[in-house]
Amino acid sequence: MGSPEEEKEREGYEGADETLHEAILTHGFWLADTACTQEMWQAVMRENPSEFRDDPRNPVEKVSWETIRSDFLPRINGAIPGIGLCLPTEAQWEFACRAGTTTPFWWGDELTADDANYDGNHPYAGGSKGEYRQKTVQVKTFKPNPWGLWQMHGNVWEWCADWFGAYSQGPVIDPRGPDTGTFRVLRGGSWNCSGRGLRSAFRDWNDPSYAWLNYGFRLARGHGESSKE
Repeated sequence: MGSPEEEKEREGYEGADETLHEAILTHGFWLADTACTQEMWQAVMRENPSEFRDDPRNPVEKVSWETIRSDFLPRINGAIPGIGLCLPTEAQWEFACRAGTTTPFWWGDELTADDANYDGNHPYAGGSKGEYRQKTVQVKTFKPNPWGLWQMHGNVWEWCADWFGAYSQGPVIDPRGPDTGTFRVLRGGSWNCSGRGLRSAFRDWNDPSYAWLNYGFRLARGHGESSKE
């Protein structure tokens, strides 16, 4: 978990610790193959907060961590007893994003606008400029990673359960972030960020009450939701 010191454009934001360390997950978990779509959100919440409504298969955006945790999850879990849906921990998210790889992106070291939805005017590590779509796209655009997960890189930032904090300097078992904090973790990059932000190790964070037009999420099951408030 994290990135090696030689990885290009690592630690893009001040304070975004990417110390390379071993994270051991002792429990299996399930992660949705796509970000939550607008049609799923609409079915549960009876409304759609998204900016880009041209296709219900686009990811829902403009959703805050607090709304997901306090409203969406209780509603969907109440409708389907025993399903136990939650947000993934940051470690679970990165493990699933990498799908056994150690490169900046699951497919390798380079990024183009044919690989993911981001601002192609700001390519990764000196790569060629590409298309800037200026909006979200369907959640099953581009190729899934080797574990069948779509768009872990780009399209919308995905909220994780954890409070944001510095990484451990050594091995950790089932990490769930700090006990308390100010910001919640976001992962994966989005349609309007630079290529650097799409790296598997890249970490973003924000106030859990914020709901921007590039913030979405992906559902998880199995030891996902941190109990730390």
